[in-house]
Amino acid sequence: MSETTVMSETGRLFGALPEQWGWLVGFGILSTLLGLIGLGMTFGLTIAGVLLFGVLLAVGGGVQLFDAFKYRGWKSTLPHAAIAIIYLLAGGMMIVDPAGAAIALTLFLGVALIAAGVLRATIAWQHQGQRGWQWAAGGGVLSLLLGVVILIGWPVSGLWVIGLVIAVELLINGWTALFLGLAARRVKQEQSTAA
Repeated sequence: MSETTVMSETGRLFGALPEQWGWLVGFGILSTLLGLIGLGMTFGLTIAGVLLFGVLLAVGGGVQLFDAFKYRGWKSTLPHAAIAIIYLLAGGMMIVDPAGAAIALTLFLGVALIAAGVLRATIAWQHQGQRGWQWAAGGGVLSLLLGVVILIGWPVSGLWVIGLVIAVELLINGWTALFLGLAARRVKQEQSTAA
């Protein structure tokens, strides 16, 4: 592939991003800093995350309840309303007791990770003749171990696990944005020297 072809492929990949790469780098720095701050306050981040989720559930449930009775003669009014009431109750409980909700959600998360890990390991074992099956097995074992670690520390782990996940996600998001922004900067520099 010629250098011109590589440059045009890179240009299509990045679009107009090289012209505004600084914004993405700035966002990446901000997200990374927020993630680092979040690592230091996982309890507060857990409570804030659960409260936000509770508010969203309650608002969604309220809108759905209104919607359920809006259509005259609809046969699914009661099931639709029942779902709305479940959302309203769950959201309300999360708002009233975010720590208790975080503990319950973490219990569910730990059990779900163990189940997913066992299932992934089973799938990997069934495909052990295939190339790369070890990666699937490793992923299954990691999910299983993470679930066990969460449950061993439960119920206390319920007060920090959700915040930790949010903080790590912010860090990963920040690192990704930084990587892309700096890559776009290099593309802009290469385009400037080629011109």
